[in-house]
Amino acid sequence: MSTDDKNRAIAAAILPLVGGAANIGSVAHCMTRLRLGLRDRSLVQDEALKALPSVMGVVEDDTYQIVLGPGTVARVTPEFEALVAAAAPAHSADELAAQGAAIKAARKAKNQTPFKLFLRRIANIFVPLIPALIGCGIIAGLNGLLVNLGWLPSVTPALAAMASGFMALIAVFVGFNTAKEFGGTPILGGAVAAIIVFPGVAKIDAFGQTLSPGQGGVLGALGAAVLAVYVEKWCRRWVPEALDVLVTPTLTVLVSGLVTIFGLMFVAGEVSTAIGDFANWLLANAGAGAGFVLGGLFLPLVMLGLHQALIPIHTTLIEQQGFTVLLPILAMAGAGQVGAAVAVYLKLPRNGSIRRTIKSALPAGFLGVGEPLIYGVSLPLGRPFVTACVGGAFGGGFIGLFNMLGDKVGSTAIGPSGWALFPLLDGNKGLGETIAIYAGGLLAGYLVGFVATYFWGFSRELLEEFDVETEPVEVPVASGGPAAPQAPEPVKV
Repeated sequence: MSTDDKNRAIAAAILPLVGGAANIGSVAHCMTRLRLGLRDRSLVQDEALKALPSVMGVVEDDTYQIVLGPGTVARVTPEFEALVAAAAPAHSADELAAQGAAIKAARKAKNQTPFKLFLRRIANIFVPLIPALIGCGIIAGLNGLLVNLGWLPSVTPALAAMASGFMALIAVFVGFNTAKEFGGTPILGGAVAAIIVFPGVAKIDAFGQTLSPGQGGVLGALGAAVLAVYVEKWCRRWVPEALDVLVTPTLTVLVSGLVTIFGLMFVAGEVSTAIGDFANWLLANAGAGAGFVLGGLFLPLVMLGLHQALIPIHTTLIEQQGFTVLLPILAMAGAGQVGAAVAVYLKLPRNGSIRRTIKSALPAGFLGVGEPLIYGVSLPLGRPFVTACVGGAFGGGFIGLFNMLGDKVGSTAIGPSGWALFPLLDGNKGLGETIAIYAGGLLAGYLVGFVATYFWGFSRELLEEFDVETEPVEVPVASGGPAAPQAPEPVKV
């Protein structure tokens, strides 16, 4: 079967289990999940969906999210959209409007706070930038290695340009995405944000100081673009239609541009500097403790959706220092999950269903994709999720300790984790030393996660309930492949 046929088969297997094309209100995807807006949640066959070999788990948030893994989801989503479009009947404008209103009302009815909605908007601005951050980060790492070795001196300047070009203009992309997310004209958001990186701002004085290109960074670009959106909306409301095409974009760039130059750049620059200084101070003075807390609490933050607040912080640190010292520490949370999963595998020798789930999910776990292990193993079992977080805490504490001793370990991009982060590592010491410290943190997370789960992750009742012979649940799938076992039901610990 070709790759296209395989992706089409996966999409075809999923569609009937989520209620068919008529039940799909929206389709989107992130790095690992197919995100569906459903018209009727009750039509979804959860267990059958989880049993599909290609499905690593499901998550319910503002959308119904099916975990397919990195790479796969980007290829399956277009096939899924094509199937939905092909099966969708024609609707009147009133019917479509009613359906849209129903979906919007259902989403609002979910347990959403204004703060979480704001964080989701922030994530929507920065997440589309991750592929470029990863690609440029890896090129930067390769270029640094070649420079240190003295190889290919005629090529390294070109690699440096490739690695640095995106970061030099990242404020423009942030402004573009911000305006798009907040309902403005994207190009106007990008135009206002471009002021921040324009070399000519070095000739301007604000608050008694000469501005510097890039001052304020991505935070300034975000603020400038939000302001541009509000100015544009005001203009659309009050400017006559005959003059709108000339007046609105002019006033939008002029007003928000002046505020950006004579206000936002200075303020955002001070905030950005404070973020970098605080991160450096925290790890220099309380590195082990800070790493322990961050590594241990990161997965609960992910479960609550609060981790999205860290995205602009990571981006600001990368923009300022060339790498973020927080990501390698937070990546230890995944190491704790891997160690815990191995312990669960050994503690439940008779439960073939859970053991098969772990065997299929471990490779992704080592590469930093922890969702299959979280939602398929540790979280449903309860206590192993807690002991996995303990493993992440010790891994984070290990890396934090070396930061405290003066050995910074950072990542030049956000997104990857686990072993996939090795090509993106950077720091203030040699690359070999940086890699060794990160590897040591991973080993600490694996080991403590395993030990904590093996000895304290199971009560007697939990073992009696789950260490039993199981048979795979046969579920017919459209792709014709064998059914995967069901994940364990959540239990009280």
